[in-house]
Amino acid sequence: MATTAPTELLATDYLARPVKVSDREGPWPGVVVVHDAFGAGNDMKEQADWLAAAGYLAVMPDLYEGRSTIRCVQGAFRQLTSQKGPIFEQLERVRVAVAAHPDCTGTVGVIGFCMGGGFALLMAGRPGWGAASVNYGQLPKNVDEVLSAPCPIVASFGGKDKGLPGAAAKIEAALTKSGATHDVKEYPEARHGFMNRVTVASPLTPLMKVMGVGYDHDAAAHAKSRILEFFDTHLRQA
Repeated sequence: MATTAPTELLATDYLARPVKVSDREGPWPGVVVVHDAFGAGNDMKEQADWLAAAGYLAVMPDLYEGRSTIRCVQGAFRQLTSQKGPIFEQLERVRVAVAAHPDCTGTVGVIGFCMGGGFALLMAGRPGWGAASVNYGQLPKNVDEVLSAPCPIVASFGGKDKGLPGAAAKIEAALTKSGATHDVKEYPEARHGFMNRVTVASPLTPLMKVMGVGYDHDAAAHAKSRILEFFDTHLRQA
């Protein structure tokens, strides 16, 4: 872990600034983008970019800190399962840094995809976040405990995601039980990773489809519209 002061963004943090337009001049709410298992590549940068285009100061830290995916992914999932480790400290460091950024209003949300969605869900149950977007993220075994008092959550899952069967219903039940503000939707025809274009160009695309993984334009577009509406309510109007 880097020892940089917590109020500073690092050179490895991908920062996507909104374009100043008349209806949404800065400062803007912040959003910490948590990348998937493939790392902080162009596909994930595009996720930060569309949030910035919608008027959010989006920052994506490199959870692997420049190291290869193969070297880091297993350790990242171990931290996700144990719900502790350097990645959680890294995400908190970025939250504090984004909140202190001169272009930020001080209100910060979190969004994650796949592995990142699992981390976003866990962060949602911790202090400091204004809202969270969980996109086909792994649910912890103690989901009721984790979501006992979370920030507002918008969550999206694919009905044909073979790795997360029933996940939408489980998180819906946990959030309803806790009384938390939420918007959970399962897209019946969508697979895992349906918002990630990286699955389109991969030579493994046919295999991914069999495994229940793949991009879905319509589901992705609808999910993005829900996320922006939710964030506008809970981050922009906070």
